[in-house]
Amino acid sequence: MPNCTTVTEFLLLGFSETRQLQILHFVIFLAAYLAALVGNLLVITAVATDHHLHSPMYYFLENLSILDLGSISVIGPKSMANYLLNNRIISYAGCVSQVFFFFFFCTAGFALLTIMAYDRYVAICKPMHYGIIMNRRACIQMAACAWVVGAISSALHTGSTFSLPFCHSNIINQFFCEIPQLLKLSCSDTYRGELRAIVFSMCSGLGCFVFIVVSYVQIFTAVWRIPSEQGWQKAFSTCIPHLIVVSLFLSTSGIAYLKPISDSPSPLDLLAAVLYSVVPPLMNPVIYSMRNREIQAALKQLLHRLILSKTNLPIFVS
Repeated sequence: MPNCTTVTEFLLLGFSETRQLQILHFVIFLAAYLAALVGNLLVITAVATDHHLHSPMYYFLENLSILDLGSISVIGPKSMANYLLNNRIISYAGCVSQVFFFFFFCTAGFALLTIMAYDRYVAICKPMHYGIIMNRRACIQMAACAWVVGAISSALHTGSTFSLPFCHSNIINQFFCEIPQLLKLSCSDTYRGELRAIVFSMCSGLGCFVFIVVSYVQIFTAVWRIPSEQGWQKAFSTCIPHLIVVSLFLSTSGIAYLKPISDSPSPLDLLAAVLYSVVPPLMNPVIYSMRNREIQAALKQLLHRLILSKTNLPIFVS
């Protein structure tokens, strides 16, 4: 058996040891983080301030933007600080927190995307009962369930991962604390420790995926029966962005977690991590605003009010 020592900190290898490349990575991450921050905050503010967007679909979109902000904020600032300060160390407690909150926000986000598929199903397949089924209380309860599922799944994975002894090394071949990379550092049987968390995640994830597929099969069947072309366009304008977001989330996370983990630092591992940790929070506001005229109109009004509030500021002359 290898000697097991108490790990108090981890070393994040990141992308490069070259100082110039570290600065370049800092600039790229800063631009992506600011873009995601501005985009999601605009969506949240537009939904909260525009009474035309006070509906279940936009309430769930507002929750999704909050989760996207949380997921990218968990890893973005720490990664940028490491690049800027040329420091790769993250404490044990910091790594635990990063794993828990990142997994929490991502899992809750996927659960929320499933609820959004159900919302679209009720709106298109049962429009006469939409107001009764998707009432305010039901929406709050469904959103709360998504957050609870994320917390339970994250607690299971985090607890099972950090209950393992780390004795191979404390070097993580990634720019943030990632569960597959952490499991490589353990000297015990990781399958036993992760069994409950894996079973729970597989059941919940597969259930959500099947639910989304079944919902959209019924949605497209109902849309096919709509006689007017305007009805088609209205239905697809709300469904296509959601499908793109779901596909983006599943494809990027699938690449990261289903591919074999290499023993040495691999550019593919780093690229996959960027795809599922940075790209969805950055692209989700863009995807929803591009195809949705109501969101576009609300964002234009919001920006117009912000510009007017700045131009009408009083000027004090001493």
